[in-house]
Amino acid sequence: MPGIYTKLLDVDKVDLVVSAYGTNVTAPALPVVIQHNKTFIGLFAMDVNEEFRYPKYFSMLPVGPDPRAAISEGFFEIVKAHKEKLGLKTIALAVDDGEATRNTADGARVNLKKAGLDAVYDKTYPPTTTDFTPIIRAIQAKNPDIVYLASYPPDSVGLIRTMHELGLNTKICCGTMTGPQSTSIKTSLGPMLNGIITFDFWLPAPKLRFPGVMEFLQRYQQQAAGKGVDPLGYYLAPWAYADLQVLGKAVEETKSVDQDKIADYIRSHTFKTVIGDVEFGEKGEWKKARLMTVQFQGITSTNLDDFRDGKGEVVLWPDQYKAGDAILPYSSIKH
Repeated sequence: MPGIYTKLLDVDKVDLVVSAYGTNVTAPALPVVIQHNKTFIGLFAMDVNEEFRYPKYFSMLPVGPDPRAAISEGFFEIVKAHKEKLGLKTIALAVDDGEATRNTADGARVNLKKAGLDAVYDKTYPPTTTDFTPIIRAIQAKNPDIVYLASYPPDSVGLIRTMHELGLNTKICCGTMTGPQSTSIKTSLGPMLNGIITFDFWLPAPKLRFPGVMEFLQRYQQQAAGKGVDPLGYYLAPWAYADLQVLGKAVEETKSVDQDKIADYIRSHTFKTVIGDVEFGEKGEWKKARLMTVQFQGITSTNLDDFRDGKGEVVLWPDQYKAGDAILPYSSIKH
């Protein structure tokens, strides 16, 4: 990934760069961009500017000034709300040993202490793992009340299938899994997702239909049809569009490709985008977090229409977007 940016900046002499998707490609690109003194917007990159504090970096990820803890905050709020009723005391953590998942697990450990939980299992596994049976068996042997998984899409699929095969018995699952938010994984797993609680960034719920987003998605879905990409586009597409709205507005308003002017403009303005108002603060993160905690409920098939318009996902937290209550315990739900 750094090589692509070196070519773009040194050979092609481009004026503007943005990141590709995710922490694992944004983090290695950032030092190259810093070397070239360019403004850089990261797309769904988890706290990659913590070490560098590069003033021209901005993050298109709604995790706010404390990204590591923010992404699991809602999950632990659900835990706290049901702690007495369900007798929640113990938690098991399984964490993919990648940068973003390690970062989110760091935040989860802070949040679980605040929730007064005892970690009975806390281990990382290699990103290349394909057999998740030993992990789920080891977790089940500890009989935790809560299971927290920090995983990337391929391992999320493997973990969920294994949980389903082995009949994971726990009261609340599953933390901050990345993957179930994307349409291809929803239609691959279908009812196996029922009961899983994780995060999401945006859904076409009435309170989240910001100006322009539904029109954008209509155009996106027309172009995405038959291309082998996410046919609905709820998870990533509006955010990728929004980061270019931010950059485009900064160039337009400064009438310049001067990197200092662009970065100063981005730092000091609020942007109207398809995913709502965006304002950047410390480390280039969002000034305020805007995450959702969701539970998959009522999924009966793997049909695309089961997930259209946000169906199958119920927003549990925060209260301003809440659409329903958690169905618990996890092991009582029909998958």
